[in-house]
Amino acid sequence: MGLAQVDLTALSACNGSEIRESRRMNILLHDFAGHPFQAELSRELARRGHRVTHAWFAGDTGPKGRMAVVAGDPDGLGFLPLGAGLTYSKTNFRQRRAGDIAYGKELGAWVAQNRPDIVISGNTPTEAQEGLVAACAASNVPFIYWCQDFYSIAASRLLARKLPGIGHGIGAYYRFLERRQMRRAARVLHITEAFRPQTDRWGIPSDRVAVIPNWGAIDEIDVMARDTGWAHEQGLSDGTRFLYSGTLAMKHNPALLAGLAGDLSSDEELVLVSAGVGADHLQERAASLPRLRPLPLQPFDRFAEVLASGDVLLAVIEREAGTFSVPSKILSYLCAGRPIVLAAPRDNLAAQILRDTGAGTVVEPEDIAGFTKAALAYRDNPDAAARAGQAGRAYAEENFILSNVADRFETLFTEALSCQ
Repeated sequence: MGLAQVDLTALSACNGSEIRESRRMNILLHDFAGHPFQAELSRELARRGHRVTHAWFAGDTGPKGRMAVVAGDPDGLGFLPLGAGLTYSKTNFRQRRAGDIAYGKELGAWVAQNRPDIVISGNTPTEAQEGLVAACAASNVPFIYWCQDFYSIAASRLLARKLPGIGHGIGAYYRFLERRQMRRAARVLHITEAFRPQTDRWGIPSDRVAVIPNWGAIDEIDVMARDTGWAHEQGLSDGTRFLYSGTLAMKHNPALLAGLAGDLSSDEELVLVSAGVGADHLQERAASLPRLRPLPLQPFDRFAEVLASGDVLLAVIEREAGTFSVPSKILSYLCAGRPIVLAAPRDNLAAQILRDTGAGTVVEPEDIAGFTKAALAYRDNPDAAARAGQAGRAYAEENFILSNVADRFETLFTEALSCQ
């Protein structure tokens, strides 16, 4: 049950006293990327009687959840697309920075005008987040920094490689901003305990740091037979299907997928449901890769069918992503009950989940031959593929219970509000 029904007792980290709080909240949940699992959290919170505005960057072409009110949604739910008119580039640093700053101002202006009770924001570029943090401070609105990854550290690595010398200075500036944003936050929310050492080094008080792991939208992704309506509509082959779904940039090493596609037999195919520079690059090579089937990103209401249509699900995490990144596609893949082949650094958190659960196979990000071998191994051993898929679904069923997740977020919000 949520706060709208019962009193929730929470320990305030502001002064160590016990606080009893029972209220309906006006919540702004901002997810720059527009992930499905966060949209479903907004729905669950609204069902509990809260007024929830779910905001995201509408100019991004990546995969999205159900980003509009649909039949059966609660009255208190609203969606706020932002930045659709911005000139935004993921390849031109100056244009991207200008877009981030403009986006942050637009988001901050909404907070200043509407003054929600609390704001939580994740997956947000550092300079876009800066505008939001400033607006929350000016309006005396508690802000929760939802740390999906240390954005400034990942950007620092990339800038240092692309812009030797000056890139180090820019990276240091971004680290300064992110650290300051966390220090100004009422709470910092991590997705893993492994993030704590970094916030400790940055001097973030441990009693203002919470951990709630990410989850997949399991209520929206059933385990289905492979011959879905979507598969028939696309005319997919009857042979083994290897499927990649989601954004694909050049940094994700599309050569891994090209290598696998080049080794498939005539009755097999690699289904690429994707967008991004890497996807465009592979589509340009489609003539030389006849077993590659490029398709656009699909609407979320067909997402479960898309994943079920694959026999083996594929994912790539670039080396610069760091240790702790867990792309939402991995969480969705676990829900789908299919074996997963992931190219990622061995110490990556997503890689650890797959190894610990037995839900898939992990190879290094540059290991094209190993990636192909791992994918074909599931084709050649259906029993192993079935066991991996079952293991992934079992993990999802145990860990992705939305009502339990929402309980923890309500407690987090109550604690943050008690500090005001």
